[in-house]
Amino acid sequence: MVHLPAVPQATFLQPAAKQQLTLRGTPPASSPTALLELLRQAGASPAVVEATSTWLARRKSEHSRTAYAKDASWWLAWCAASDTNPAAARALHADQYAARLQETQLSKATQARRLAAASSWYEYLVRAEVAERNPFAGMDRPSVSADDSSTSGLTPDQLGRLLNHARNHESARTYALLAVLATTAARVGSILTATVGALGHDEGHQVIRLNTKGDHIKRVVLVPLAVAALERYLAERGEADSDAPLFITSKGKPLDEPAVLRLVRRVAKAAGVPQGERLSPHSFRHSYATTLLSRGVALADVQDAMGHADPRTTRRYDRAAGALHRSPSYRMQDELTKAMDAQAGE
Repeated sequence: MVHLPAVPQATFLQPAAKQQLTLRGTPPASSPTALLELLRQAGASPAVVEATSTWLARRKSEHSRTAYAKDASWWLAWCAASDTNPAAARALHADQYAARLQETQLSKATQARRLAAASSWYEYLVRAEVAERNPFAGMDRPSVSADDSSTSGLTPDQLGRLLNHARNHESARTYALLAVLATTAARVGSILTATVGALGHDEGHQVIRLNTKGDHIKRVVLVPLAVAALERYLAERGEADSDAPLFITSKGKPLDEPAVLRLVRRVAKAAGVPQGERLSPHSFRHSYATTLLSRGVALADVQDAMGHADPRTTRRYDRAAGALHRSPSYRMQDELTKAMDAQAGE
């Protein structure tokens, strides 16, 4: 028996809003709690609300839970606007939603992410036996390339300018945070959930243990630049328990992502970085990948650092992919020339 909302066009969308839904801007639900409330308003059964809560709770990062809630809420909003019953939705409706997303001119990455969130939600509801089918199963999703990314990146010179400014004019905490972001490729959510006790040593390297996407624990190398910045920050901060958050506010509260976004943009503007108002914490991760791939670092090594399960995801950041000067044929020529020269001398 299906327990999804029978009347999707309930109170969370007013009649005028139903006709003007743009699928852009502020999402219908801005948090996991808001998504659950939206479901209740739409007439979802307690079983669906409970299953949705469990689906979200399986993601260890609060950032991930919030992102999934936001993305899934757009599907419910579209259902309300189109008088589609989510309980009876079929592949046709999912494809119509995908077509509507495409018309919004959102980036392909955003479109793919929203479709993936809706599909993941249905997949779990089917598994929890509160839905009969996943209308998004088997759907062709937008092909995403590096050029589709809306993230603004930084050149090494711009990163250097930003870090120099932070080291000389900002707090020790700000410099340490930016240094870690710039040198680890870690997601900001992972860094902000790290504790003081996550710092340590392994196989002769200084590392930090981070909760990463997929609820895994990963050891991430801290290079000397980041270590020095962290040591300065922790020395100024004073003694802290091992389970205390690594990065805190002046009042001792855990630093959150909106605060880091404001911090990044403020420091970038002060450092004279162009388009600093468009930067985000993810810009450091983006820049890490594009810089190292352009310098010829092996794709597999960058993939490991980024924590990508699929090398095609890392490949998106390779701006020079297919460039003729990087053709491996030149390397093959070198190897053959050496072998031919050696044989000629025999």
